[in-house]
Amino acid sequence: MIGQLLRWCVRIFLGAIVLSILLVILFRFVPLPGSMVMLERKVVAIMDREPMALQYHWTPWRSLSDQAKLAVIAAEDQKFPYHYGFDLDQVYAAIQAWKQGKSLRGASTISQQTAKNVFLWSDRSWLRKGLEVWFTLLIELIWPKERILEVYLNVVEWDRGVFGLEAAAQHYYGIGASQVTADQAALLAAILPNPRGWSPTAPSARVAQRSAWVRQQMRQLGGTRFLQRL
Repeated sequence: MIGQLLRWCVRIFLGAIVLSILLVILFRFVPLPGSMVMLERKVVAIMDREPMALQYHWTPWRSLSDQAKLAVIAAEDQKFPYHYGFDLDQVYAAIQAWKQGKSLRGASTISQQTAKNVFLWSDRSWLRKGLEVWFTLLIELIWPKERILEVYLNVVEWDRGVFGLEAAAQHYYGIGASQVTADQAALLAAILPNPRGWSPTAPSARVAQRSAWVRQQMRQLGGTRFLQRL
């Protein structure tokens, strides 16, 4: 019986690996119908008896504002074109800070955030972090950088029930994803650490300060020409 149980465990494990690879290959070419974080938010809203309508509109790369592409890189992961999914310097710094008794701060790249948002859940645990590493490696291996950023901009959360740049642009500014300006993009990128608590249209002093920093970083990166490095 123990031998049979072990064989079944191995089969399930191998099946999960194959399924994950097939999903990543599929989403390399097919627009995503949604994400696991969207599903999680919807389920939690139902359980809490707080109805929530999801706002999500898949938008292809060419219809996403270049300013928004640059802004999220400037705000979240300036080494995005150069790393293979992980910013080892940031990981090392986070570990050293933790060893000194400080809270364990995030060191997630855009690739890691994309892997988590699409395939996993938002809870912090060692299991989820381990799966995040696996899916990050897969998308870095199978997807080009443009696809990773395209998916990220389509699934990232920008308010309660608002996912992706198209939905966020309509929700906050009444425009399409392709029309987002540099200033609007900087404000949208500025609220990513707390999208359900901060607003780009009624920015707090903290958001305004962070937005100004993002705009400065966008200029220092060389403007939208930086996207040619992807």
